[in-house]
Amino acid sequence: MQPSALMAQPNVIRRRVAFLLLPGFSLLAHASAIEPLQMANQLSGQMLYHTATLSMDSQPVRSGAQLSLLAQHALSEAPGPIDLLLICAPTPLPYTLPAKLNEWLRGHQGRGVSLGGLAGGTEVLARCGLLEGYRATLPWQRFEAFSQAYPQVTLSQQLFEIDRDRLTCAGGTAAMDMMLTLIGQHHGARLAEQVSEQFVCDRIRLADERQHVPLRSRLGHAPQSLVDAVTLMEANIEEPLSTLELAEHLGISRRQLERLFKKYLQAVPSRYYLDLRLQEARKQLRETDRAIGDIAFATGFSSGAHFSTAYRNHFGMTPREERLA
Repeated sequence: MQPSALMAQPNVIRRRVAFLLLPGFSLLAHASAIEPLQMANQLSGQMLYHTATLSMDSQPVRSGAQLSLLAQHALSEAPGPIDLLLICAPTPLPYTLPAKLNEWLRGHQGRGVSLGGLAGGTEVLARCGLLEGYRATLPWQRFEAFSQAYPQVTLSQQLFEIDRDRLTCAGGTAAMDMMLTLIGQHHGARLAEQVSEQFVCDRIRLADERQHVPLRSRLGHAPQSLVDAVTLMEANIEEPLSTLELAEHLGISRRQLERLFKKYLQAVPSRYYLDLRLQEARKQLRETDRAIGDIAFATGFSSGAHFSTAYRNHFGMTPREERLA
């Protein structure tokens, strides 16, 4: 494994990243976040990131998988200064946070320290009042409860969010996408791509990509007819059904179907359907080498020009610009 050309660059900034492990944390999320930083160091031939793990005390911290990890430092002996502090915690968060942790975390506010949450770490920051006025995300299973508990936080359903000096993610492998994006911002896209390749990642998922939420969870307590309507839409991307055809398949009137979409999805059926098709088109543009014209027909557009116009109106760029981005 050869270091990249970065090793020849002088005066590269070394960033100090600390990981606070709380009981029940996800080993996968922690590894997905810390390993890319270590690989960036290895490939660049420089110490771009100095990492440290913290715990509440000097005792090993048991993960959600019941494996224990001995952190390098107790909270009272935390190394300083820190540029980025990432909290690794379970979701849902099953315990009350110690007062000393709340005080310690809030003490970093306004001191030039970026704060982040991996999975349940987002809830830790929210409980400490450190996400007010920020965009944040966490695992989809907690969307409803979190939005009710913390209305002052702008909840996102994306894989990860980097909003000024706050970083949050859905946990799991989304932590790797977030850290690869961060590496790209700090040291260029090429190094981020090289790190990704070392972990056999086909591509770095972008911040604007949504978490995949099971249909029933997305629609909550919506009537079964609405669930069936969305299921039909997802199964008929290449040859879209009209709103009237959907209603006839479901045995309800068109007006009833439109009322259901307006009440539970705040959209008319045709608009929701178009969004589904364009999201699928975006996925194919980013993940495959299919010709743009083929993708247009595969997502129900009768011509390349119609596809390009709809795509630009929805995403602010043409399919060709999306592929080159």
